[in-house]
Amino acid sequence: MTNPGVDPAAQPAVDAALRDAATQAGVPATDLRVVQVEAIEWPDSSLGCPSPGAMYLQVLTPGFRIVIAGGGKQFEYHSDQDGRVVLCSQT
Repeated sequence: MTNPGVDPAAQPAVDAALRDAATQAGVPATDLRVVQVEAIEWPDSSLGCPSPGAMYLQVLTPGFRIVIAGGGKQFEYHSDQDGRVVLCSQT
């Protein structure tokens, strides 16, 4: 699904985030709204969302911060440029 105004390089990550957010919120992806997509360079391979006790490559990792709203919730995802997404927070 194409989202107007989204950098085409971010589209795979946005699509993955929308699929996950739909599952998390229990609503169809069509009921979700992409609030923000921001290009960012993460300081390591944790994408800014390290899990306690896990080890990560200490390499700058370009990607995106993606904020999605729907189902009465807001989700913040962090991604790399290959479309791998991590749910960092949910409010």
